[in-house]
Amino acid sequence: MSTLKSEIFDTYEMTIGVECHVQLATKTKLFSPADNDARDADPNSKVHPIDFGLPGMLPVLNRHAVDLAIRAGKALNAEIANISRFDRKHYFYPDLPKGYQTTQMYQPIILAGYVEAPLEDGSSVRVRVHHAHMEEDAGKLTHFGGYSLVDLNRAGTPLIEIVSEPDIHSPAEARAYATELHRLMTYAGVTHGDLYHGNMRFDVNISVAPKGATELGKRAEVKNLNSFRSVERAAEYEFRRQVELLESGERVVQETRGWSDDSGMTTTQRSKEDAQDYRYMPDADIPPIVLTDEEIAEIQADMPMLPGEFRETLRGAGLDFAMTETALSIADAKVRDFLVEIAAATNGEVRRRILNWLVIDVQGKVSAGDDTWEGKQLLPDHIVQLAEMAEKNEISSNSAVTVLFEMLSSGDAPRMIAEAKNL
Repeated sequence: MSTLKSEIFDTYEMTIGVECHVQLATKTKLFSPADNDARDADPNSKVHPIDFGLPGMLPVLNRHAVDLAIRAGKALNAEIANISRFDRKHYFYPDLPKGYQTTQMYQPIILAGYVEAPLEDGSSVRVRVHHAHMEEDAGKLTHFGGYSLVDLNRAGTPLIEIVSEPDIHSPAEARAYATELHRLMTYAGVTHGDLYHGNMRFDVNISVAPKGATELGKRAEVKNLNSFRSVERAAEYEFRRQVELLESGERVVQETRGWSDDSGMTTTQRSKEDAQDYRYMPDADIPPIVLTDEEIAEIQADMPMLPGEFRETLRGAGLDFAMTETALSIADAKVRDFLVEIAAATNGEVRRRILNWLVIDVQGKVSAGDDTWEGKQLLPDHIVQLAEMAEKNEISSNSAVTVLFEMLSSGDAPRMIAEAKNL
């Protein structure tokens, strides 16, 4: 939760835009047959000659990556371009062996959309998406003493970069947007969503100006944030830092800054006062992506229930905001589908008990790392029977929870479990 004092917001306004890099859940890389999962692999062991930038081989576009981008567009309430193209973004860095990154500068695959992000007070903020484009990731540098070690396992990893409009005006809104974006991408099956391993990384652009100003202030870009809390904390720190500069009559410099979770501070990485010339040009080795409306509709028709619909279903079933948001954190789609099934098939106190058990008791243990949904026997008849037993006072509330966990593990009927345990 934001700790900024309200009087600061009375004097200054912050404006935030977010760029999010989403690693697509493909088996192979964007343009090569190399394995896309290198989490436990030795350095430079999941690399193809195309990823190394060696001459003599042409890239071949991974069609599954295109399909996932189309799913992402649906989740973002966005338009999918019938024709999109790849470009070369030229710059020199040790983790970019080709000397350019393949991206979509001029004709991205995903066009204007929006994300409706819920806030803790029950309201929401609508953040427009300017566009999202496909691109390949670069490698990774590890600094050791006076040396920098290059690992190209990540080079060529398929990404989409989702670029928001500057519609966010508080750290809490930034966190809410990042959280909802993560849910959208994981629910849609676009990414595995493992923040620890960098499946989604957030670059947060923050500017501050006096309240009522007609122009935005100079922005600082805080790069590679890999948690929702870091997004919020970095925005808070940058707001304070830029306000202090403005209050003292100093100038805010447009720059890229890094974030430290340990110190809770951002630090200068490089100035952006002079824009770098990336010499964008079309990539003649990769044909344009041509999609018919029928192809787009067919892929999007297979989409699972997204967070917005899931949220409305649970709120309609009587869950409050906190319980609904807890339920939304359930990663297993089969469990979410089971909750929807229960909400539709039951009513009244029986429905309330079941949803409480699953969301508060079971998911509470899962979130704490004390249990897992894997292997749980989700049998509607059994769980309804248990709720009816509790409703008729045939079993106490505490005993019902004991039976619940045994029932989910064994698949046995609740009455049989209760009798065996003398409950």
